[in-house]
Amino acid sequence: MDATVGGGGHAAALLTALPAHELIGLDVDDDAVTESAARLARFGSRARVLKARFDELAAVVRSTAQAAPVAGVLFDLGVSSPQLDRPERGFSYRFDGPLDMRMDRDRATTAADLVNGSSVKELTELLVASGEGRFARRLAEAIVGSRPIETTSELVAVIERYLPGVARKRPGHPAKRSSRLSASR
Repeated sequence: MDATVGGGGHAAALLTALPAHELIGLDVDDDAVTESAARLARFGSRARVLKARFDELAAVVRSTAQAAPVAGVLFDLGVSSPQLDRPERGFSYRFDGPLDMRMDRDRATTAADLVNGSSVKELTELLVASGEGRFARRLAEAIVGSRPIETTSELVAVIERYLPGVARKRPGHPAKRSSRLSASR
């Protein structure tokens, strides 16, 4: 099982190294499902790619693994380079794009919906859960006071403007921790 198949690189390596095994790959990103299915087509029936979240793994195994035991499960968690490199996906603070951030674009709620429709309390809780503890409330208040925010560059500008100087002096981009705010939750 490759619980986060992405582009299919790990899956292809596993199938090559283990010629007697079959692999089921999961991903919620339609682009990743299409790309990995094409990459793994050369393995024929030994490879199957399904659109599913990794937390649905047990149900997928029950419905697809038939009588064969699962030998192992690979989780390569996080946002993939293709998602970060495509501005229209709205994951990166490096490029201007719509504030989207959905792993599964079939889900209705975007990051813009969360940013523009959540209360200060809800945004604070979301930012804390995403790793921005110390300045979460300050950023949530700044976001609410700057609405509407529709693009990644608009959100980055709010974060840069309202994050205290001490936080901006840390290595890396100041929006890095807050960029974990994701509509895919």
